[in-house]
Amino acid sequence: MLKLYSAPGTCSLAAHIALHEADAGHELVTLDFANQQQRSPEYLAINPKGRVPTLVTERGVLSETVALLLYIAQRFPAAKLAPLEDPFALAHMQEFNSYLASTVHVNHAHGRRAGRWADEASSIADMQRKVPQTMTEAFNVIETHYLRGPWVLGEAYSVADAYLFTIASWLKSDGVDIALFPKVAAHTARMLERPAVQRALA
Repeated sequence: MLKLYSAPGTCSLAAHIALHEADAGHELVTLDFANQQQRSPEYLAINPKGRVPTLVTERGVLSETVALLLYIAQRFPAAKLAPLEDPFALAHMQEFNSYLASTVHVNHAHGRRAGRWADEASSIADMQRKVPQTMTEAFNVIETHYLRGPWVLGEAYSVADAYLFTIASWLKSDGVDIALFPKVAAHTARMLERPAVQRALA
């Protein structure tokens, strides 16, 4: 049985959705970030980075959303969660997922965890003020360049959609109106209709 370590409001939701899409049996362990459970010795022994998501498999532990999403898609190929037979399309999916992880998520984190990058209160405040701008710029790229159709890859649903849905859900708290991005907003609405998304959110 796979075991997913997660926390509410984090990017771990993407992996949780993917597991439900794959109909993969799994145990969900929810960490209490407010009480620093992710920094407990017990959890750090599993994931020394002290972050989520973490997926415990029969072969060992995996972390980082991009890695987990591809693993789930490859382990459960019948679910068709990635274009596994098309090297270019698969690389394009990974390009998009990497952009979410390396750029968009970091933009968001400047508002919540600016202390990772600065110590001075003025520096932290400056990063926090810039979050609406950097998130808007990133989602403009997604809206105009990446979101090709009803799904990120066009007509084919993939794990990239679970990841986009997760990060788009942060826009409101980042001071950005999702209505600025009609395709992203429509994507979110479609995602909310999927049974796997509903199960993960529940």
